[in-house]
Amino acid sequence: MAVAHPTFRYIERDGTRVLEASGTWTVFSIRPLRRRRARASAPASQPKPGVIDVTRVERLDTAGILELLDLAGGGEGVELRAKDKAQADLFGVVRANEVATPPEPAVNWLTRWLGEIGHSLVDLYRQIVALCAFFGETLVVLAGAFLQPKRFRPSAIVQQMYEVWIKALAIVAVLCFLIGVVIAYQGVQQLRQFGAETFTVEAVGISIFRELGVLLTAIIVAGRSGSAFTAQLGTMQVNQEIDAMRTIGLNPIEWLVLPRIFALVISMPLLVFWGDLAGLLGGAVACTIYLDFTFVQFFARLRDTVGIWSFYTGLIKAPVFGMIIAAVGCFEGLQVRGSAESVGLLTTRSVVESIFSVIVLDAIFSIIFLLAGV
Repeated sequence: MAVAHPTFRYIERDGTRVLEASGTWTVFSIRPLRRRRARASAPASQPKPGVIDVTRVERLDTAGILELLDLAGGGEGVELRAKDKAQADLFGVVRANEVATPPEPAVNWLTRWLGEIGHSLVDLYRQIVALCAFFGETLVVLAGAFLQPKRFRPSAIVQQMYEVWIKALAIVAVLCFLIGVVIAYQGVQQLRQFGAETFTVEAVGISIFRELGVLLTAIIVAGRSGSAFTAQLGTMQVNQEIDAMRTIGLNPIEWLVLPRIFALVISMPLLVFWGDLAGLLGGAVACTIYLDFTFVQFFARLRDTVGIWSFYTGLIKAPVFGMIIAAVGCFEGLQVRGSAESVGLLTTRSVVESIFSVIVLDAIFSIIFLLAGV
């Protein structure tokens, strides 16, 4: 049996404007009607109907009633002419349950600001809990791999080391070299006021060995390799490759995360050592220009005045920073859901979180080394 399409018209009866409806007014039939309302509705200058006549309506439900009330400009003061008691009762139920939309409460800037801070703190707490859970899962898988060494994949680790170590040598060397030049130049300019410009060698050596060499290398790696980990795993997540791995019984932590963590933990000390050499070379070049030092004099004074523990402190931090960067990058990659937009968002977040974590850990290491007298 064919369903009669809903139709309506505005007419005058006994001096009263009437909205007359006919056909079927149900949730399934009124959708095409909405596309025609702009052409069929009464002009805004016309008065609202005083009567809704549904005596010719064949079928009616609450969606149809809401549409009719909207066409009538609201249900207040509108008389209903129904075909039977069932229609009248249904109109009564809809009118009784109509609730006006409450006005949006006014919120001052302080309340809004405090609310945003609260939401940010809650999100930060959830992020920390999720990251700690991921660390725990990774450690459990790592312990199982140590108990069964055959589960290690040396070829995957070597491949990742090529990506995060060999391909990063050039950018680390250039930036650390320039930082060494800047430190030496600034040191000469400031210490010359006190006749102590020769102490520039110690300033370059200590700052590069203890802080700037490892910190700058970690920031470069976080922006380069950490973001790459997130993008790689995130793309696999979007393409449902990781779900497919779980389906065939492969653990993504073991096959995707552990090789990246091992590669970065091994590569970071090597990159830091390379960055230290480049930074010292930059400082030596600057000192030969501004202090008339030779390279032999620069490195001889560096050997005599800078202790070996200044070098060790940077190398001790390096594998910890590498583990944090790799773990955060992989964690954010596995959090990707839905679309490529999520990949970009979480890649940015992984870089920010990695750099933030590295700086916090560097501060903690500085306090520990200070208390230990190193």
